[in-house]
Amino acid sequence: MLYTVSHSPYRCDLSALLRLVTSEDDILFLQDGVMAVLKNSDSLKLLLSQSTSFFVLEEDIIARGLVGQISDSATLISYTHFVDLTLKHQQQLAW
Repeated sequence: MLYTVSHSPYRCDLSALLRLVTSEDDILFLQDGVMAVLKNSDSLKLLLSQSTSFFVLEEDIIARGLVGQISDSATLISYTHFVDLTLKHQQQLAW
């Protein structure tokens, strides 16, 4: 399953989401959700404790002026790769 997180980690229960995620799932952070992968943030520490892959939409990082502030553990992707993720996962859950 592809989980898309568009809300700030301060406005959503990221730990509840992570209880649902399996190692076969992917998480994509977009819009205000990109703040979850800021370097040294509590939400990033929570994400790194999981065995799932997580991605960040690069355009949203740029739009929010967060270039250079995102963890190297996050994979920056374009809209093209976002489409690839939706093709890979038949099911999607927006968070």
